[in-house]
Amino acid sequence: MSVPPRAVQLNEANAFLKEHPEVLYVDLLIADMNGVVRGKRIERTSLHKVYEKGINLPASLFALDINGSTVESTGLGLDIGDADRICYPIPGTLSNEPWQKRPTAQLLMTMHELEGEPFFADPREVLRQVVSKFDEMGLTICAAFELEFYLIDQENVNGRPQPPRSPISGKRPISTQVYLIDDLDEYVDCLQDILEGAKEQGIPADAIVKESAPAQFEVNLHHVADPIKACDYAVLLKRLIKNIAYDHEMDTTFMAKPYPGQAGNGLHVHISVLDKDGNNIFTSEDPEQNAALRHAIGGVLETLPASMAFLCPNVNSYRRFGAQFYVPNSPSWGLDNRTVALRVPTGTADAVRLEHRVAGADANPYLLMAAVLAGVHHGLTNKVEPGAPTEGNSYEQNEQSLPNNLRDALRELDDSEVMAKYIDPKYIDIFVACKESELEEFEHSISDLEYNWYLHTV
Repeated sequence: MSVPPRAVQLNEANAFLKEHPEVLYVDLLIADMNGVVRGKRIERTSLHKVYEKGINLPASLFALDINGSTVESTGLGLDIGDADRICYPIPGTLSNEPWQKRPTAQLLMTMHELEGEPFFADPREVLRQVVSKFDEMGLTICAAFELEFYLIDQENVNGRPQPPRSPISGKRPISTQVYLIDDLDEYVDCLQDILEGAKEQGIPADAIVKESAPAQFEVNLHHVADPIKACDYAVLLKRLIKNIAYDHEMDTTFMAKPYPGQAGNGLHVHISVLDKDGNNIFTSEDPEQNAALRHAIGGVLETLPASMAFLCPNVNSYRRFGAQFYVPNSPSWGLDNRTVALRVPTGTADAVRLEHRVAGADANPYLLMAAVLAGVHHGLTNKVEPGAPTEGNSYEQNEQSLPNNLRDALRELDDSEVMAKYIDPKYIDIFVACKESELEEFEHSISDLEYNWYLHTV
């Protein structure tokens, strides 16, 4: 007789608590629209109840702006009495929090209607709906993220970030020094604790590299044959990095563009598609001759303008773009070319894949993945041709044509008939309402530069 799913999950809880008698608390986590982790902390004795009955959280959790305030125009706040929904554990996400002084575990959750079906406005469910279309075709998505971040000082200068002093030399880094091993050594204890913490939490992070700016780094995640789990790992990795860095008396930022004149933080995603036998359908000695690969690329490029609001969801996101920072600004593709939006790494035939290079580290991984996979599916099912690959410098050959500000990106998303086939229009309305609310507040603010330019000169 098969074991009921709830009993299987209870076995997971029992095994964890038995293995970790020291754990006192469990953080119940759920990622909101902005990828910000929210939730509740419970005592260990309440964990079984969570697995059996879930926990209640308001539906308005998915109508929060970047400051954590409910955007009432979404209809998920006062209009429904700020009513609760129920959140259930995601199997396989129960793990220790290695940074805690008081032994604490964490558990990722997902929201459901009270009757049991998944809640449409949970970004994890938005992605699941897109993934189900590949399930119907007998295809599996294999995916991995590359996540960039800055270590920053806990002391800001006039509210602005600065690189942290090296624990070894006591100096603040000031130069780019991409891939420099010595810069890894300057922060080795923090960076090594990140990798070890990831291993302890079951997050498949295998490498950290020095990136293109002072105290900027990138963590690479392994490919997994489950795009939703790949996003779970990315969400948990960001939380791990923040907390480990804080333990080392540093802060971190995943802000898309924290420093003018320096590289921004990207969130690249690698995607391949497996058939029912586990074979990569993009496998080819000559990628240009692989029809499935071409069509996937064509679909992603065609939907890229409508996807931009999910890839670059904040006002600051669009400051990251620029040729000198390897951030593509046109729907372009190429073979082993880092100036294009979609890079096809050239290596062994069975490792052929797409590297999507547009999104910033401030994107919600679930919504980013949903947008990219919507493009892949659209291309495969409609046999969209991508045109010729770009050779050489894409910035010199292709005019900037992608939305370069949040308002235009939201209009593209709102008007897209293709995206509405993959992402519930009700969810698109909620997303657009939240982001337009943030945009309105931003546009009514007055910047320091405006005071410097205009206060005494006009």
